[in-house]
Amino acid sequence: MAEDTGLIVPIGEWVLRTACRQNRMWQDEGLKHMTVSVNISMRQFKQRDFVSTVGRILEETGLEPKYLEVELTESVIMGDAEVTIKILRELKAMGIRLSIDDFGTGYSSLVYLKRMPIDMLKIDQSFVRDIVVDPNDAAITRATIQVARSLNIDVIAEGVETEEQLEMLNGLDCNKIQGYLFSRPLPPQEVMVFLKKGWRHVAGN
Repeated sequence: MAEDTGLIVPIGEWVLRTACRQNRMWQDEGLKHMTVSVNISMRQFKQRDFVSTVGRILEETGLEPKYLEVELTESVIMGDAEVTIKILRELKAMGIRLSIDDFGTGYSSLVYLKRMPIDMLKIDQSFVRDIVVDPNDAAITRATIQVARSLNIDVIAEGVETEEQLEMLNGLDCNKIQGYLFSRPLPPQEVMVFLKKGWRHVAGN
């Protein structure tokens, strides 16, 4: 509904500003500097002032561009590939990281992928969920990782919930993971506690 009515634009801007401000606060409070990822909707991305809005928010919050990652789904980036490439290059020139979310579920085009300045592909959890028992999911995940590696793009697997999934992904050389196996979503103060402990997941524990 927010997308259809256009409300996603001010909502998305608020989310982006809040995420950038929070990340800067974590940095100021002594946490190791890290990247915060923010999903961007198609309606937001198509705004003529999108790039300048991102730049203004970074300036307002004092967050260095390299600590922001903009996430876009395949349906967003393939909407008008040539315009998308131009916008992505402008964001990249600012120093912002770029990722494709839910990769493999939309309308991927390897022709355009090689031209886009993408830093990260996020393998959709629909492939991760049954990766241990479904050879097809394993094959698709393996192929995605190999394509990304050949293009010097990082890969992260979404929706990792079991030790078996983690072990399989490690075996496929997927070295970045997210999912409930590590943590459920947390409010900012709990994130600080979580990170200050220097928490690491050890397989089998």
